[in-house]
Amino acid sequence: MSLSAGTRLGPYEIIDCIGVGGMGEVYKAVDTRLGREVATKISAERFSERFEREARAIASLNHPNICQLYDVGENYLVMELVEGEAPQGPLPLETALNYARQIADALAAAHEKGIVHRDLKPANIKIKPDGQVKVLDFGLAKVGWTSTSADTQNSPTLSIAKMFRKLSRRCSRSSRIGTEFQ
Repeated sequence: MSLSAGTRLGPYEIIDCIGVGGMGEVYKAVDTRLGREVATKISAERFSERFEREARAIASLNHPNICQLYDVGENYLVMELVEGEAPQGPLPLETALNYARQIADALAAAHEKGIVHRDLKPANIKIKPDGQVKVLDFGLAKVGWTSTSADTQNSPTLSIAKMFRKLSRRCSRSSRIGTEFQ
């Protein structure tokens, strides 16, 4: 479903397509009532259940490092337009730690609400020009997760802990410190 500039979805006027994915398309649009630019995510009908899950997940979250949901329509979500870039390449340590802290804060806020992102990757993270991190795309989120649920063995916390154990073993065997591992 490609939309051209000027197409209206309720009070939202499409400006340009800014992304295409497996679940749908994301457009830059303007909210004609408030005069602000927004991101409008349009879903193919076959993803309507997943789309509703994403809307519920985002709506329950209010955190400065999570993209905000403004409105929901028939097969579309209207969200905060996050201008910025996905993190790329090697980063200075201080910058990487700053981004990691913000991402961890966002995920902790989601986990407090019983929501697990399940698709965290650079493409779903935006770094705004002022350095603020925004976590995007809760389309694969699992809602209702608790640390006592049946899938605790596959929880993000345990997976991260396993990764750090492996990483620390590799580092202790390495004769030099760097970012490359054999």
